[in-house]
Amino acid sequence: MSTVPIPPLVAVYARVSTDDQSCALQLNECREYCERRGWRVAGEYVDTGWSGTKASRPQLDKLMRDARAHRFDCVMVWKVDRFGRSVVNLLEHLRLLENYGVRFLVISQSIDTDQASPTSKLLMHILAAVAEFERSMIGERVAAGLKAAKRRGVQLGRRRLVLDRDQVRNLKLLGKSHRQICSELGLSMGMVIRALKTAA
Repeated sequence: MSTVPIPPLVAVYARVSTDDQSCALQLNECREYCERRGWRVAGEYVDTGWSGTKASRPQLDKLMRDARAHRFDCVMVWKVDRFGRSVVNLLEHLRLLENYGVRFLVISQSIDTDQASPTSKLLMHILAAVAEFERSMIGERVAAGLKAAKRRGVQLGRRRLVLDRDQVRNLKLLGKSHRQICSELGLSMGMVIRALKTAA
């Protein structure tokens, strides 16, 4: 006797970068996709005014928490860049979903991480390779930026504080508290205390 498969519970995720944009198209496409297949929508998670380069977004974070709690079987997005533009972050989220046993589906680009799909493992390998490339490119850009800043004479790191012990002592003689001296001279409490001990 054959059993009728239970339709999966789907979490729909949508995102736009600015508040004046709308997620209506993304949501409608995902709803229609589910309706055609008889799939059930467990919830819709919508981030408005959030860049795709941000690893943490309010509704995305909530979606990942709900995925961990197994509140749905599948995460669906209209296009992959709605979920994330950084390959490193995208891969991390996909690995988490895989660990939670949650499928990831991009309906307009035929991306499906269902283990039954032969392209699933290939997709993960490609994303891992691209993520590694992205990391190395970011590292190179940071190194090049620091080198260029040094050439321009930009001071990198914390500005070195110059301690004028006489100035500290004079402010103390004027009745200033340690906290007031710190604030006025931009010094730490430890520096002020050491300066006063040396001057004593």
